Order: sequence, then C-alpha cells, then structure tokens
Amino acid sequence: MSKHEGIKNPLNIIVIVAALGYFVDIYDLILFGIVRVPSLKGIGISDAMLLPEGIFLLNMQMAGMLIGGIIWGIMGDKRGRLPVLFFTIALYSMANIANGFVQNMEQYAILRFIAGVGLSGELGIGITLVSEVMSKESRGYGTAIVSGIGIFGAVLGFLVADFFDWRVAYWFGGGLGIMLLLLRASVFESGMFEKTKSQQEVKRGDFLSIFTDKQRLLKYIYNIIIGIPIWYIVSILVIQSPELSRLLNVKGGINGGAAVSYHYIGIAIGSFFIGFLSQWMKSRKKVLYLSMSFLFLFTIIFFYFRGMTSTMFYMIIGILGFGAGYWAVFITTASEQFGTNIRATVTTTVPNFVRGATVPITSSVLFLSKYYGLVNAGIIVGAVCFLLGIIALYLIKETYGNDLDYTE
Repeated sequence: MSKHEGIKNPLNIIVIVAALGYFVDIYDLILFGIVRVPSLKGIGISDAMLLPEGIFLLNMQMAGMLIGGIIWGIMGDKRGRLPVLFFTIALYSMANIANGFVQNMEQYAILRFIAGVGLSGELGIGITLVSEVMSKESRGYGTAIVSGIGIFGAVLGFLVADFFDWRVAYWFGGGLGIMLLLLRASVFESGMFEKTKSQQEVKRGDFLSIFTDKQRLLKYIYNIIIGIPIWYIVSILVIQSPELSRLLNVKGGINGGAAVSYHYIGIAIGSFFIGFLSQWMKSRKKVLYLSMSFLFLFTIIFFYFRGMTSTMFYMIIGILGFGAGYWAVFITTASEQFGTNIRATVTTTVPNFVRGATVPITSSVLFLSKYYGLVNAGIIVGAVCFLLGIIALYLIKETYGNDLDYTE
C-alpha cells in the first residue's frame, strides 16, 4: 500500500506513536497537579503559600499551552505534522526531566511554562496526522484509540507519584518521552500535507485566515464551545470535589486525587466507546448530542442527589468521565471541518482554547459563589456551558466520512 493511500487498519504505527505520545503528554499534564504540594514543600515553600504559588505555576503552564498551541498548529501546517509531533514530545520530555532538578520557584515557573508549550502540540498534531493518513471510513477508530490510550497516562501518573518521590516521578515521565523518540524512523508524513506543500499558491498555517472569513470564524468558535462542557466538569465538579462533597453532605471524606483518577479512567473508557460508537452510527453529531445529554443528566444527579455515600460519589465522578469521553470525537470533528492548509492549526488550537476556558469558568463560579454559594454557582455556570454547547453543536455540519483532501 502506498503511504499516500488511506490506511484502514486502526492499529498502525502512526496511531500507536500518536497514542503513546498523548499518553506521556497526559502523564505530565496531570503529574503537576498530583505532586504540586510535595514538590513545592520540597523547594522550601511554606504551607501558607502553597495555594497561591501552585496557582501561579498552573497559570504559567496554561500560558505556555495557549501560546504553544498557536505556534505548533502553524508550524504543523507550514513545516509538516511529523517534525512538529516529535519536537513537541522532545520539548516536554526534556522539561519534565529538568523539573526533577528544580531548586526554587523561578526555575519551576520557567520549566512549567516550557512544559506547557511542549504539551500543547502533541494531541492536535497527532489527531491531524492520524486523520489524514487513515481512510475516511476508519479514521474515527484511530482517533478514539489515540485518546483512549493517551488518557491512561493520568492513571500511571497517580501510580508513579504514589510509589516514588516527586523528582523521580518527573524523571520517569521525561524518560518515557525520550524512549518514544526512538520510534520516529517508523512513522511517515501525511500524504495530504505533502501534496499541499507542493502547491506553491496555497498559503499554509495562516492562523489569521480563520478570522478573515465570517463562516470560518463561526465554525471555529462553535468547535471550541462544544468542548467547554468537558472542561467545566473537570475544573469544577472534579477538581473542586472535596469542597463540593462537603456542601452536598456526602458521607465520608473525598480525596481530590482519587476523584481525578476515577474521572480520567472514565474518560479513557468513554473515549474508546464513544469514538467507536460514532463509527458504528456513521455520525459525529448524533454521538456528540448523546454524549452531551448523558453528561448533562449526570451533572444534575451530581448536584441534586445529596447525602450520598463516598462510593456513590466516586462512581458518579467516573461516570461523568465516561460521558466526557466525547473529547476524542470533538477534536476529530474539528479536524474534519477545515482544509489541509490550516487543519493542524485548528486541531491544535481548539483543544487548548477549551482548556483555557478554565479561567472564565472558575472565575465565574468564584464570583457567583459570593452571592449564591458554591453549589448554586456551579449549577448556574454549568447550565450556561451546556446550553452553549448544544447550540454550537446544532450549528455545525456533520463531518463523518468527509474527504479531507482539500484546502481552504
């Protein structure tokens, strides 16, 4: 088979490399949240400063991801999917290793920013490459496998951090990434990109072109909004689960780290199921409607079934993760709606802008909680996120089976 033909087998080397890259990506992304307290204490930060310094480092990482998402998307369209994929893996792997040697806040902040820049590119570029090299009938299987396997990196992060010192946990993640670079020789570039590269009249990686065409801009915004309910669940219901569980009278204490772990296990399983379901139903939109409705239903259950046991609470957190598994289909849908010359730019920036929505979501909840309490504030913001998501989903077109070999 020519490498320019669509691959039908979803278990191919490109899918495997992209999945393993995302696995290490998620490991590092989640690891910082897990080792935040012991690592800050390890470099001499007092208990009183753990929260503000932790938020500062998280913001540095997020700033790196927002900036990096734009850079790698543009470079992926200009220079190629493959070199950018492996450069981002190398960058966040080296930043991970260096994180294990930090001695003060200045070093830690710089390295979390660099890590954020590296972490921002792997998923979008990986999904773009998989979408372009696989046949239109089977690419949904490939992207589901990338997301499903990748999410399990969060589980490994909890296990490693539980058994080893925080510095070792960082080194371990960096080592995994360096090992992954050895597979570079086995992977080939997207034939669609190579074709576009030879067309001198086509302008590639023009991020601003998204904003110069009204329909293109609206389509881009709709795709970002569709992913926001997922990050609302993560940033409010899961991350704030210890505080919310007390207000909801959950019987027994809730461990924040355990809640995140159960949630990501749910996302991993949901990524496979929902991705494969979109292939079976031959529709992205129908599956996104079903997933978002399922997520909305269990968000209602989360808030209104008060006085539940901690076991039931963790189960709901995991089920919410299962519903949030539409992350893979959502990113695939974004990739399938834009031409080859800006596909990597869109596929890389959309998920990072969704992650960036954490700031307005959490800020809105904090602001409203002063007047209505944390629970009611969470309900109000959640209702807005889901309403906007459903409207945006209604306004986009079905993308299953689209021929991706075209330019904007």
